[in-house]
Amino acid sequence: MIRFEDVVEKVRAYAPDADLDLLRRAYVFSALEHRGQVRRSGEPYLIHPLEVSSILADLRMDITTIVAGLLHDVVEDTLTTTERLRDTFGPEVAHLVEGVTKIGAITFSSSEESQAENFRKMMLAMVDDIRVILVKLADRLHNMRTLVHLQESRRTRIAQETLDIYAPIANRLGIARIKNELEELAFETLEPDAYQSLKAKVEKRRKATEHVVEALKKKIELRLVEAHVPVVRVDGRTKRLYSIHQKLKRQKIDFDRVYDFVALRIITAGVKDCYAALGIIHQTWSPLPGRIKDFIATPRPNGYRSLHTSVISETGFPFEVQIRTVEMHEIAEDGIASHWKYKEGRVGERDDEPYFQWLRQVLEWQQEVRDPQEFLQNLKIDLYSDEVHIFTPKGQVKTLPKGATAVDFAYAIHSDVGDRCVGARVSGRMVPLRTRLKNGDIVEIVTDKKHAPSRDWLNFVVTSKARNKIRHYLQGEERARGIEIARKLLEKEGRRFDLNIRTLLTDEMLQKASEAFGMQSIDELLAAVGYGKLQARQVLAKLVPDEQLQERDEKVQSGMFAAVRRVFGGAGDRIKVRGADDMLVFRARCCNPIRGEKIVGYITRGKGVSVHAVTCPNVLNLMYDPDRRIDVAWDSDAGEARYSVRLTLEVEDRRGMLAEVSARVAGVDTNITRIEALSSTDDNRGRIDMTIEIGDLKQLEKVVKSLKKVGGVLSVERSAK
Repeated sequence: MIRFEDVVEKVRAYAPDADLDLLRRAYVFSALEHRGQVRRSGEPYLIHPLEVSSILADLRMDITTIVAGLLHDVVEDTLTTTERLRDTFGPEVAHLVEGVTKIGAITFSSSEESQAENFRKMMLAMVDDIRVILVKLADRLHNMRTLVHLQESRRTRIAQETLDIYAPIANRLGIARIKNELEELAFETLEPDAYQSLKAKVEKRRKATEHVVEALKKKIELRLVEAHVPVVRVDGRTKRLYSIHQKLKRQKIDFDRVYDFVALRIITAGVKDCYAALGIIHQTWSPLPGRIKDFIATPRPNGYRSLHTSVISETGFPFEVQIRTVEMHEIAEDGIASHWKYKEGRVGERDDEPYFQWLRQVLEWQQEVRDPQEFLQNLKIDLYSDEVHIFTPKGQVKTLPKGATAVDFAYAIHSDVGDRCVGARVSGRMVPLRTRLKNGDIVEIVTDKKHAPSRDWLNFVVTSKARNKIRHYLQGEERARGIEIARKLLEKEGRRFDLNIRTLLTDEMLQKASEAFGMQSIDELLAAVGYGKLQARQVLAKLVPDEQLQERDEKVQSGMFAAVRRVFGGAGDRIKVRGADDMLVFRARCCNPIRGEKIVGYITRGKGVSVHAVTCPNVLNLMYDPDRRIDVAWDSDAGEARYSVRLTLEVEDRRGMLAEVSARVAGVDTNITRIEALSSTDDNRGRIDMTIEIGDLKQLEKVVKSLKKVGGVLSVERSAK
């Protein structure tokens, strides 16, 4: 159990002149405010802020940040106000605590909206002062270490959130030690069986290779001494469990085929010594082609610098070698925290740092995104991408996510260039705009002033900037078209009731109607009509007495509605549209959402509301216009329903596999409506495609969990219907 004096000793070791009196006052304040509170583990709550401050001290943070770590929960979990913190500990500490504090006073329509808005607030505070996210990462790390005391549903949710957001943020900031531990803890929580199985295999292989690694270290040290290359030390390490797990899934290989399981790290005295050591390594062992990477000349976006090479020893043992200086190693482990200096945590004061370049980029595109969930989706895309370096004809370098296209490159140059691009030349050769760019490509964009962004571009662009600019343009186009349609619908409906359209649909009258619906402007009202959120008759009912409006023949209306429902399916019986009872609803075929999944509705033209799972790949492209999104929910009173779901299993090709898989599905009280098995003679692998009938998401999760326990089942994925 951590003690306050342990934190003090850590701080004193690297900052002897730090204001320890301020730290003690913060400790006493936190202890008094949290007195009587206990964690799920039964420990006093004060243990948590102490652990958070200890993690920050390990990162050698300034005293203000460590004080904020001690106080980070007092506003959220006690009666303390931000104003009191500001009066007691100063504006900087109060600002950091406020940035970390979750939004508690606002009522959200869903937990997803709350989560998205929390991240949005955190990112904005982070742009203003990077220390906010460092406190939050330390907070999340200790929470992950003590996750075992929570209920399984909360453990799973927090672990997934950690893997989706916090670990990638730590990676973006170059803080490898926090990123690695977060990933390992999340992996252990989300896939405990896979974690334990892989852990056993890794430990067995590690013991078998220990003597080999020691022999290689000694040989490297000897060769470097003989070549008079100054070396601080040579370390050996094994690849992390989560990293191995990801590689097995990504490359679809067996554990025995992980050739970079062992890595040796050479820490040198200077940059020139790194390259000298690389030459010695290649003289000693044969390098593997295509595995030499120079991150010193071209650092990673998070500031990581090192030389990487993979070689094979005389005995045929493959291993990786990483070569870096002491400073590079510190940056690789602690990222932005490795060279922290007081007052250097603000954007603008360290413009040369890649961390702040990324944060400025986040700040730029978040200003154009109104919707919190869209912000969160964009953030995830930006966090996960590897980078490629692309050159303009004049030699300017643009860093883009891996898989970026010519359109992404055009928007990276300037928004106007992106909007007007009609073609691209890569190394002098004309290519389609959807062409994926490769590292080192020289790209020239061809533009036309009369050209405009295309909706099709959303299907292949990957950068947040390009996606947001295209959406913004399309949204304006859709809105203008919707307003035009709305006016025609209102005129048509008015004539049907024999109303004087010229006097009825004036700006004054439409403003009256918009206020009646709680809308800010006439355009907002008309857009709602054009999109189908409001019916023309509803608007007219706000403008003229109800007795002047006569309903159409109800039989015709109900007959037409029933006919349309037969065409598009009866999902409306099981899904409710918030604020509307008479809208046609159908489940989108691209993702085939099932009860229990989080869903979102999108108003289509002439078809009603298309309902997608929030994880559907098409959602991100469809939701470029928030005005056409509508809240939907599963109807709890709809009774039992059955859904067809297609699963694809990658398996070892062995006798009895199909029978065992079928038995597992039947054991979860699930019916198989279709099954097909295919085998491959090349790698002794097979694939099983099956369609099952389930009642909700929980039953599907049980099926998947059961199938993953079958020996030889390598992966289970849900496929498009």
